[in-house]
Amino acid sequence: MMTYAELETFFTGLVATAQARGIVCGITSGMACVHFGVAATTKDCDVLCAAADAHDFFDLITETEVRGVRAVYRGNLSPPLDARWMRGGWTSHFTWKLAPGEEVCLDVFGVALRSENPWKDEIEGCYTSRRVVAAMKRTNRAKDWPFITALGIKLLDADQPDGWLHLFNADTIRHNLTRRQPPAEIVARRPCLQLAIADDNRLEAALHAEETLWHRLDACRIRLYERALRPYVSAVRRATARRALDMRESHPLRIECAERTLVPEPVRDYGAERLAEDARAATAELVHPSLMQWLPDLSGRVILPTP
Repeated sequence: MMTYAELETFFTGLVATAQARGIVCGITSGMACVHFGVAATTKDCDVLCAAADAHDFFDLITETEVRGVRAVYRGNLSPPLDARWMRGGWTSHFTWKLAPGEEVCLDVFGVALRSENPWKDEIEGCYTSRRVVAAMKRTNRAKDWPFITALGIKLLDADQPDGWLHLFNADTIRHNLTRRQPPAEIVARRPCLQLAIADDNRLEAALHAEETLWHRLDACRIRLYERALRPYVSAVRRATARRALDMRESHPLRIECAERTLVPEPVRDYGAERLAEDARAATAELVHPSLMQWLPDLSGRVILPTP
């Protein structure tokens, strides 16, 4: 199996080559967490790539080998790496199959999910910034959440006040309040910080309610994309007929299937405000009504991030 050091060298090399070719991209998620010192290791790599550079990044992935092996799309579920679907929040999945049970995996995003910051302005070397990574980690998976608070602490220690937006541990918030105060505009964006400042014992429950809201938002978004994906998966399965296709063979088939069956922008078609309302309603079924007033506003770029 490839060591983490080998994976890191490979993917930072891939991104550095892409950037040298003028492709706007950066490593995010798990591998970025390792880079920022809040995680020990990860198996895969996630990369944000500008939708306008999709074609060039596809060419680079296609020509890049790992131990003499070239990448292929990972299963029938992967949409094509194409600007039309990247702008709508779809993710393309690739793998280098080195041996039975051993593969190197890459996911390519066109938008930084849940991030209010335009991610193209947040690239630091081969990586996206701490705040972009922290926002993207607000998934419905419990294992992601300790990384968010750890990144928030890193931001505050670097004198970046929006670190307050990423602290989800009550004791951590209280400790940081003994050292610094959140700016008023940050408190306005995150109402539960008012409870922390007032030393209100409802803080922990409010933090749980806020985390639940982000969980429900991610779950609602995933259901939306899963429904939209089903016709495409069936079309790809029929088009490939279980054949093992290389990237140059598979890509045009996926484009053709996507043009017929895959909605480019499910969230925009469904409605960002409607999705936010769904998440809030789902949260209201799980938390005490008195906690709803402390939840943040999920409208705007949080739902439809800037590609």
